[in-house]
Amino acid sequence: MYYLFILAIGAERLVELVVSRRNARWSFAHGGQEFGRGHYPAMVSMHALLLISCITEVAVWHRPFVPWLGWPMMALVAASTALRWWCVATLGKHWNPRLIVIPDAPLVTGGPYRWLHHPNYTAVAVEVAALPLVHSAWVTAIVFSLANAAVLSVRIGAENRALGYAA
Repeated sequence: MYYLFILAIGAERLVELVVSRRNARWSFAHGGQEFGRGHYPAMVSMHALLLISCITEVAVWHRPFVPWLGWPMMALVAASTALRWWCVATLGKHWNPRLIVIPDAPLVTGGPYRWLHHPNYTAVAVEVAALPLVHSAWVTAIVFSLANAAVLSVRIGAENRALGYAA
């Protein structure tokens, strides 16, 4: 069942890519400028490798499903996915995993952005830690949480500069 769960997360990522491409075309048509292109391939690779590592660690090291850990982690994955899609819905056509900014577009301050500058990254950090732990893949959880922190430190700095926040 865990492998099907990871497959479903992968399918959801493909849906995100479709939405991303559509939104990128719209943003560029409305004068959007892309920033931080150098870190985007690392971000995409990290997320793809996370899914592969979840499966690999469980299969190779025979990680068990531990109900007292797995079920709460699954709930965190579901909550983080809901938060990410709330971000997507709130940003509308402006949402994109690429850093595309339309000059003079107002900053979004509704939805989860009322409380956080970067709620999507909060959701991603929770998911990166929780997804492997659904099936006790603790090495993957640690390694990819550290990798995600490194990628997000670059990404958030680039995004803050692009949006005019104090970095």
